[in-house]
Amino acid sequence: MTETFDFIIIGGGIAGASAAWFLSPHGRTLILEREEYPGYHTTGRSAAFFAETYGNAVVQQLTRASRSFLLSPPDGFSETPLVHKRGAVYMATAEQVEFLEQSYRTKKAVSPEIKQLTATEILEKAPCLRKGYAVAGYEDPGCRDIDVHALHQGYLRGMKKNGGKMLCNQSVEDISRSAEGWQVELAEGRVEGRVLVNAAGAWGDELAAVAGVAPIGLDPRRRTVICVDADGAELSPEMPLVLDAEDEFYFKPEGGGILLTPCDETPMPPCDVQPEELDIARAIDRLEQASEFRVTHVRRKWSGLRTFVPDRSPVVGFDPDIAGFFWCVGQGGFGIQTSPAIGRLVAELIVNGETGSVLPVAEISPQRFRN
Repeated sequence: MTETFDFIIIGGGIAGASAAWFLSPHGRTLILEREEYPGYHTTGRSAAFFAETYGNAVVQQLTRASRSFLLSPPDGFSETPLVHKRGAVYMATAEQVEFLEQSYRTKKAVSPEIKQLTATEILEKAPCLRKGYAVAGYEDPGCRDIDVHALHQGYLRGMKKNGGKMLCNQSVEDISRSAEGWQVELAEGRVEGRVLVNAAGAWGDELAAVAGVAPIGLDPRRRTVICVDADGAELSPEMPLVLDAEDEFYFKPEGGGILLTPCDETPMPPCDVQPEELDIARAIDRLEQASEFRVTHVRRKWSGLRTFVPDRSPVVGFDPDIAGFFWCVGQGGFGIQTSPAIGRLVAELIVNGETGSVLPVAEISPQRFRN
């Protein structure tokens, strides 16, 4: 027997989960996830933080629209806070000062609380740094760590509470039009739905092709993260996130160790991506060049795929050529912190056909790839 839904969401990561949370009060909602559990790929491998100045202007607007949800989630959404105060310090070497000054002016226009730091002030906030390495910087006191697991699970719990359903280990074999809108053939059985939401992340173009929808040019890129032990300097758990001015690396305290990334963006096909030893070595070298730390042990190493389109803004909206096919992809490295705004936008556009908010609908519409 074919089960019928109002909304079928393919992909159980943060994009699909947030869309399901906002859609589920408006109709029968199903998430199809091909892995054993949702969030296996990018969501579960994210070192997420909330920063209103991160990303381009469109991402910043979506982040600001997500702030109240993350800081004060709805009653019953999570038993623990979704964010924790961290703060961020952006630092520059002598060769990076001009770039830093431009970056400071851009971010200051977005967030007035950002303030410049002298070399001495940088060392006061991050004493582990090597003296003389950073000559200038600025701080973003509003930066916060995001509890990705709590946020993701909150979306999924709420969706199920509203009568939604999630099926894991589900391989999509075929997608076709039906009287109900869409028919999705699975390895075992089929489901039908009025609206099909493509929240398949790096696999978004591949999923679209199965449904007979033209691709939009998704560009998955590997990001490597490691957690290390180190000696040579004291590590305070209260230390802010420390970022290189030109996005060459960043690090922060994490579970008694140091979470570190070389900020790599290596083009990759959609896959179960794994870290490369060269990127791990590059991350460690950059940390040791900038600080007094000397890495003694790599506790964990992992990679995830951050998926972009050329303008680096998300893609959210109905495909203009294929009725009932809704894109929710291309969140890049900002999908966690923008998920409340994007999830709400998905529901408004599907249920109402428009949004009553001031969110940048045109700037993230798939229409921009069809002109």
